[in-house]
Amino acid sequence: MLSYRHSFHAGNFADIIKHVVLIETLQYLTQKDKPFEYIDTHAGAGLYDLGSSDANKLKEYQAGIAKLSAADFPELQHYFDIIQSYNQTDKLSVYPGSPAIAKTFLRRQDRAWLYELHPRDYKSLHDNLGSHKKIGIFCQDGFQQLKALLPPASRRALVLIDPSYEVKFEYDLVFDTLQDSYKKFATGSYLLWYPVVDRQRVERLEKKFIRSGIKNIQRFELGVAADSDETGMTASGMFVINPPWTLYDRMAAILPRLAKTLGNDNEKAHYKCDVIAGE
Repeated sequence: MLSYRHSFHAGNFADIIKHVVLIETLQYLTQKDKPFEYIDTHAGAGLYDLGSSDANKLKEYQAGIAKLSAADFPELQHYFDIIQSYNQTDKLSVYPGSPAIAKTFLRRQDRAWLYELHPRDYKSLHDNLGSHKKIGIFCQDGFQQLKALLPPASRRALVLIDPSYEVKFEYDLVFDTLQDSYKKFATGSYLLWYPVVDRQRVERLEKKFIRSGIKNIQRFELGVAADSDETGMTASGMFVINPPWTLYDRMAAILPRLAKTLGNDNEKAHYKCDVIAGE
């Protein structure tokens, strides 16, 4: 269960959709002076060296972030600015994970809670982000700790749930965790990332959300190839509970272009942008 290392996959197409949604949501939260809390249940290492042996074993970033440019996607300028802030030159050598991206949005009144169970990634996370006084970093089960953090004292929070789905029961676990969290704190914003390796599992998860009674759920998905039982992850997406009102239109505009670019104009590249449950 602790074999997954995101260092092999950093900067791939799945990271792009996840981080675009994350940045859009964080930008919205910081429009108000009121404090908020960022909770990352599966934080990873925080920063990823794209020159490492891990990254270059699969070189997934070359079919992901390396294919995008600010010139071609000016609407994603903030995303590119954040990436550039972690690179000392114009050459892309470091890719920031979700906690490093969230760090750039934290103000004096905000704070973050980062959880990572993998011992090596926890150490890297602490080395990369541990100097920030408003960031708590823990080698603990993020699913379990989320229960203790809700509702937050600030009454505003963004929760990112981004497990590896190494074991099949995690599809049930993420839903149960979100359902319990929503009961405790219905006004929070929740971002759930999912991979499309087995489409039926994603469809079952979607049906659970529809039947759950949870309100205001949107789904954004980016696929670079047709669904397949043989080629691994062909798409990934985000279920977003209580999204910013600006998010849907932003994603509806950008997803077709991302699918075309990252799918190499493959006719099987696709995207989804829909409402799972209304307000």
